[in-house]
Amino acid sequence: MSSVAVLTQESFAEHRSGLKDGDITEDEAYIPTYLEAFPPLPDKGTPGEKTGEPARAWSKIRPIKASVITQVFHVPLEERRYKDNSQFGEGEEAKVCLDIMQKTGAHIELSLAKDQGLSIMVTGKLDSVMKARKEIVARLQTQASATVLIPKEHHRFVIGKNGEKLQELELKTATKIAIPRSDDPNANIRISGTKDGIEKARHEIQLISAEQDKRAVERLSFEKAFHPFIAGAYNRLVQELSQETGARISIPPPSIPKDEIVITGEKEAVAMAIARIRAIYEEKKCKTTTISVEVKKSQHKYIVGPKGNTLQEILENTGVSVEMPPLDSSSETIILRGEPDKLGPALTQVYAKAKSVIVVEVIAPAWLHRFIIGKKGQNISRITQQLPKVHIEFTDGEERISLEGPTEEVEQAQAQIQEIIKDLMARMDYAEINIDQRFHRHLIGKNGANINRIKEQYKVSVRIPQDSERCGLVRIEGDPQGVQLARKELMDMAQRMENERTKDLIIEQKFHRTIIGQKGEKIKEVRDKFPEVIIIFPDQQQKSDIVQLRGPKNEVEKCAKFLQKLIAELVESSFSISVPIHKQFHKNIIGKGGANIKKIREETNTKIDLPTENSNSEMIVITGKKSSCEAARDRILTIQKELANLKEAEVSIPAKLHNSLIGSKGSLVRSVMEECGGVHIHFPAEGSGLDKVTIRGPAEEVERARRQLLQLAEEKVKPSWDPKAAEYNKLHGNMKFRSNFQTEMNLQVSSFHSQRLFFSLLKDDYDIYELYYFLYLWLAAQEAASQENGDTDLIPRKCDIITVMGRAEKCELARAALLALVPVTIDVEVSFDLHRYIIGQKGAGIRKMMEEYEVNIWVPQPEQQSDIIKITGQVASVERAKQGLLERVKELQAEQEDRALRSYKVTLSVDPKYHPKIIGRKGAVISQIRKDYDVNVQFPDKGDEQQDVIVISGYERSANEARAAIEQLVAALQDMVSEDIRLDRRVHARIIGARGKAIRKLMEEFKVDIRFPQPGSEDPSKVTVTGLPENVDNAIDHLLNLEEEYVSLESTTMGTGGNDEDNKALAKGFVVRDAPWNAQGNKAPDMSSAEEFPTFGSGIAPKQTSAWGPKKC
Repeated sequence: MSSVAVLTQESFAEHRSGLKDGDITEDEAYIPTYLEAFPPLPDKGTPGEKTGEPARAWSKIRPIKASVITQVFHVPLEERRYKDNSQFGEGEEAKVCLDIMQKTGAHIELSLAKDQGLSIMVTGKLDSVMKARKEIVARLQTQASATVLIPKEHHRFVIGKNGEKLQELELKTATKIAIPRSDDPNANIRISGTKDGIEKARHEIQLISAEQDKRAVERLSFEKAFHPFIAGAYNRLVQELSQETGARISIPPPSIPKDEIVITGEKEAVAMAIARIRAIYEEKKCKTTTISVEVKKSQHKYIVGPKGNTLQEILENTGVSVEMPPLDSSSETIILRGEPDKLGPALTQVYAKAKSVIVVEVIAPAWLHRFIIGKKGQNISRITQQLPKVHIEFTDGEERISLEGPTEEVEQAQAQIQEIIKDLMARMDYAEINIDQRFHRHLIGKNGANINRIKEQYKVSVRIPQDSERCGLVRIEGDPQGVQLARKELMDMAQRMENERTKDLIIEQKFHRTIIGQKGEKIKEVRDKFPEVIIIFPDQQQKSDIVQLRGPKNEVEKCAKFLQKLIAELVESSFSISVPIHKQFHKNIIGKGGANIKKIREETNTKIDLPTENSNSEMIVITGKKSSCEAARDRILTIQKELANLKEAEVSIPAKLHNSLIGSKGSLVRSVMEECGGVHIHFPAEGSGLDKVTIRGPAEEVERARRQLLQLAEEKVKPSWDPKAAEYNKLHGNMKFRSNFQTEMNLQVSSFHSQRLFFSLLKDDYDIYELYYFLYLWLAAQEAASQENGDTDLIPRKCDIITVMGRAEKCELARAALLALVPVTIDVEVSFDLHRYIIGQKGAGIRKMMEEYEVNIWVPQPEQQSDIIKITGQVASVERAKQGLLERVKELQAEQEDRALRSYKVTLSVDPKYHPKIIGRKGAVISQIRKDYDVNVQFPDKGDEQQDVIVISGYERSANEARAAIEQLVAALQDMVSEDIRLDRRVHARIIGARGKAIRKLMEEFKVDIRFPQPGSEDPSKVTVTGLPENVDNAIDHLLNLEEEYVSLESTTMGTGGNDEDNKALAKGFVVRDAPWNAQGNKAPDMSSAEEFPTFGSGIAPKQTSAWGPKKC
């Protein structure tokens, strides 16, 4: 089956990232490939063409050349640079073609032929096609090289003006031509490319040189059909003529449809060569005749043979030239040209070659083909491995299987395939069900989830047609029981989908986002409630109000009712009213920091929008349920009504008292404003020197606030401190009642914590209108006097006093709260060795504990060597932190004990020569030991004195077990033996295989280690085999068998005789790579075998009258 990969710029827009440029090694010039050494017959040219036909009228019309041309050429399997067909159309070949298309602008199509050769079609403008062809040949075809010697003075004619001639020649022949520099004494021109291209380039260069050569140049025109007789089999005759006469004879290769033969050299040599060539031509023209035979086109390639080798063989054996029709021709006629008495044997050979391969068709249902092939092609691979000369082809959509190869092997393969078909028909079944095409994508599921589950569960294959096929037939193949179960489930799914209903709900688009919710949270709840219903919202850009529900009929109805109820609630909650409020009162409705408006919104569950400050609108818009909107409106109107009776009063308070009346961060004045019904108290700017304080609000509340401010100002002027009644203690306070209205309490706490206590207490609701540091100016004098008398302990520090004023019961609560917030410090004894683990990397551990328990943890400096860790914070937090710290200490102690247990070490003495084996390839063996026993295995460094000591560390039991495992491994290694054998170094590369694949397979098969000599080794033939004695013997026997087989192939290729130097020269000249018999399972043809080289009837006596008629002279 031929496969085609069409490569275009579009199809490669998303080329797989897995493609990587591989390293391409240059082919060794001294070992050409099989196709380079034996080029195929030409693709073009029809034998027996007659020249000199009368010109017709149409020939006078100048042809119009197409701007776009197409060229097709073939790269045989042997010459393909990349031979991996597993990813045909996606591998390196495809990447190279894409690059060439981008560079040249030509369009390239690749096809994979039956013989695994590569057919390339290039389409585009002439210049682009020629450039693309040159790039393809250079990058996709294996390259050979050759040199041609022409006089140095002729080089410039090959180059041409500005190098145009050379560029044209390279494009025409798809080769790379390297001409030495003018100052280089070397006159050899090097040509790199394919064998065919090299021949064309050499011919053209020789023609250019001959034209410029002052020696004689003669051009002889003989019919193309007689060129093989002049050249001789394998070009031997023309080479002998050149050697005998000394003239250069250039016969165009078969791929060039030219009749002209060019002879250059000395005049006498040229004349002698011409005479000899004419004699050959006249003789063959007189003595030869032709016969035509019909052979199926499919069998022509077996007559041609690789690189035309079979044709040359027939010419050599019988002296008959076989003329094949062009490949692109549909003609099946083959012409044999030769002497009449030799045509019979030649015809026999032609038929033998044609019938050496047969084609048989086996009929099997198309759906069974993939089962015949087997998983990953295992069934077919088994047959092709047993019968490597048989080619098996499956055709998509057809019931026939084609088998091609030698008769006997094809019959065996046919029997095996028919047996597989019989077995499969007995145990395989299929079913076809018709399901509406609109349900197919639901059967498949998201990313194929449904259909893949069915395939895995029932072990069947399910084929669902593409949408483009417009077919509802679903095919199930596999085990009969699995087919029936899968069919039932698919039918059930289709039945359920037929019962599905689709319903459209009209929901205003403005509600869509509300129904969906933030990050889809609300719609997720709906979908969870109705999991069988698919809810589809329109795209916002469509501005559509239609929401689609799809699913089972009952579920869709329930979901629709639920959504309609939800929409009704949304409509109800979207009621809106506008309230006109004087612009001057908007800020009062908002309140300080938005407190008023926020409170109204939360209590009425409405949305309230006020116009912007720059707007002239006075409308406040309220949105929500009708009843809630009306309640919010009444609240706002009440505020406006109260504000309409506002009164503004001024009170004179000395500017020096303003800060103390405001309090820390405005706390005191805020408490007054809140207590007096939300009046607004405005103090003049600091530093202005003004004494007037403005109070604005309801008349009664303004008067009340004025009295409180004056009372506070009076208290600030007259200190209420009674030094006789004060008893100071660090954590206890003293309360002194001044009136029934308020209480003053003095608390003495550390200044370090006072700010924290103050802000913590502000967060609690104790109805305290002042909480701040109360310091008196006269305290400084008292403190100074106390220090003179030495009574410093009785005098509290200024920063340690907190004053609380308010109602008696509230003050007591505040005092208790303050005392609860006073931090305490405790000591925890932790071993100094554990401190660094508690601190953690860059302090991460200690920071985490402080944040978790809300305490401060102090760890002593390392130089102090102290075991005491201090924890400071609130009592509850400190206690929790202590417990957490002690638990952490227990964990660290357990880790220390575990480390001590894991530090157990054992040593093992092992000969260093076994160390690489214990380590294994890429550390595989030792890594497995470490993983299995959870130990660390340390091998000695190169500089260590004890090179045989291996150290194993871990738990005691694990270390001992690992030691036993290594000792067992060493014991096995000690039982191994190493034997050296000598293998012909020419076969080393074949035994190793591409990238060592073959030798690795061999080592795994025989469980041995095989080492080949390094380049430059003293004994390049020495190969070392290591393993158990029995395995080593088996491996050596196998290696020697391989050597014998490969050497016999080399000998067959190179020939025998001559001394060593001659043999080396022959090997160098005739060894080829990638020959057909080198493929796995193939062997070189046996020329003595009647089966491989059959005869056709009995020979024809030379004296009898020819059956082909009289001779033509």
